[in-house]
Amino acid sequence: MKRLLPALILLLLLAGCERNDNGHWLGYIEGETALIAPPQAGWLTSIEVVRGAHVKVGQALFTLDAVREIAARDNALQAIAAAQEQASQADAQIAQAKAQQADVESDLERSQKELQRQQMLVQSGASPRRDLESAQAAFDSARARRNQTGALQSQAEAARRQANAQAGQAKANLMTAEFNLSQRSVVALVSGQVQDVYFRQGEYANAGVPVVSVLPAANVFVRFWVPEVEIAKRTLGERVHVSCDGCPTDLVATISFISAQAEFTPPVIYSIGNRERLVFKVEARVSDGSLPSRPGVPVEVWPVEAAPAPAEGGKR
Repeated sequence: MKRLLPALILLLLLAGCERNDNGHWLGYIEGETALIAPPQAGWLTSIEVVRGAHVKVGQALFTLDAVREIAARDNALQAIAAAQEQASQADAQIAQAKAQQADVESDLERSQKELQRQQMLVQSGASPRRDLESAQAAFDSARARRNQTGALQSQAEAARRQANAQAGQAKANLMTAEFNLSQRSVVALVSGQVQDVYFRQGEYANAGVPVVSVLPAANVFVRFWVPEVEIAKRTLGERVHVSCDGCPTDLVATISFISAQAEFTPPVIYSIGNRERLVFKVEARVSDGSLPSRPGVPVEVWPVEAAPAPAEGGKR
């Protein structure tokens, strides 16, 4: 009987060490980083951020060399200027041709009337035939000048159309060059904390390879595990209480994901009582981004209807 007493005491102590399931679940804070990569390859001429820094939308992150892009932009600007000069010259030629055309048309009209008059005079015998021949020559010369002036005007109009087309192409090239140049300076499209910088100034970065990773507050969420016997009660959109070191008091999150497959409790959070219990992974997010941006911090989660009053400091 005396030998059984220590054994009973040991069993009671072991029973007391088992996890008392009071309706809360264990998990940790998780974060999905934004991996920011250059859209084009190039040498890194500057890194504007350091690990741990907070960045805002529009803030410069890093810059690539832009010698080729600047040259393309300058060439496009020169091409636009040259095309505009050609168009200006063509406009001047058109204006000159139109002015000459008016004089030529006047000469043609006058010579035509003189030719008609000489034809009548020659027919009546009142004028020698050489006067008719002179009038005919003057008319033919005026008509040739009109045709020549018209051809010059047509050529000038064709040159203007070509210059305008070249200017349009150069402007399109300029837009492309300016866009490519803008891509050499990469800015943050999200606000958050810089988690890591994978390259250093002077290194070559390929397009699509991350240079900086940023963790936006909106990408921080809670990941926890719900036992198989309780998962049927949980629904997407359900509100749950979250408690952790540094979490605001009465922090409430909304379930955004429930795994369709069961798994064993992750070793990082298992205890003697639940290390082989089947659980389902669940994720919950806080809309105002009030979760601490520290992935890995352990949390305790309760359904709203079962959440106990949190103690001071945000811990249960």
